Amino acid sequence: MIERIWSGRSPLWLLLLPFSWLYGLISNGIRLSYQLGWRKVWRASVPVVVVGNLTAGGNGKTPVVIWLVEALQRQGLRVGVVSRGYGGKAERYPLLLDATTTTAQAGDEPVLIFQRTRAPVAVSPVRSEAVQALQAGGNIDVIITDDGLQHYALARDFEIVVVDGERRFGNGWWLPAGPMRERAGRLNSVDAVIVNGGRASGNEIAMQLQPGAAINLKTGQSQPLAAFDQVVAMAGIGHPPRFFNTLVQQGITPVKQLAFADHQAYSEAELRALTTANQALMMTEKDAVKCRHFAQDNWWYLPVDAQLTAAPAAELLDKIQSLCR
Repeated sequence: MIERIWSGRSPLWLLLLPFSWLYGLISNGIRLSYQLGWRKVWRASVPVVVVGNLTAGGNGKTPVVIWLVEALQRQGLRVGVVSRGYGGKAERYPLLLDATTTTAQAGDEPVLIFQRTRAPVAVSPVRSEAVQALQAGGNIDVIITDDGLQHYALARDFEIVVVDGERRFGNGWWLPAGPMRERAGRLNSVDAVIVNGGRASGNEIAMQLQPGAAINLKTGQSQPLAAFDQVVAMAGIGHPPRFFNTLVQQGITPVKQLAFADHQAYSEAELRALTTANQALMMTEKDAVKCRHFAQDNWWYLPVDAQLTAAPAAELLDKIQSLCR
């Protein structure tokens, strides 16, 4: 239903417009208060790159963060990552992640980024505190913030917005009548726009999510998707249909497709009940980091990697690297 409202296919969005106007008034007021100096902005001693979005729901932001961290690491830069840590609740903040940190403490996306990149990752509702914790822990050349485009209390040197190329901006309205956290005109003030799927236009950078082989949660064994027959697909991400469509594009027609809430916590009993003995449970990597400690033999996840158009991607990396000189 929410997708129909936000896309404009349901007239119910008209009933929500007064709430959207209020949302827009408040969000614009907050941004203006920082621009005019009425609220204090904290600036780090190293460059800060924000990877965010204008809309609610999954746009492919976390794969972009992982791609950016790994690309900068290959260039010899020491990269740190900060996050709000949605879905997690730590005993104290800021929280520096290590090999023992759970998704219940830090949230699923920070744990996924840490496990994939091995970059230092810090979580805090106050992102400046997370940045300071990273800098106190060692030499950092550049900070990447996972989300936080609207967190104006932290000064940034470079802004990247990730756009869902299929859904774009729906009906274009602020929440809750539409999907927008900020209106599309905000793109005019950012440094780069990456479009996930669909068609990029103008100066936008095209990106695709490239799936790899499926990986068993319990053993780490990898197996091509073509080897699977009976698959139950599940996804607890911002836009589950993207994962289901990826499986179909790879030749897998799931016997069931189960969409869960973004950042949802799972129980072993809940997931064991989803499959029979001859079926494989296929999930996203973001789901897998929450389930690995109670995984069953027939549980698999499908990792995806962001692939950006080569020349614009190289130019983007050059611009960020120049900030670190």
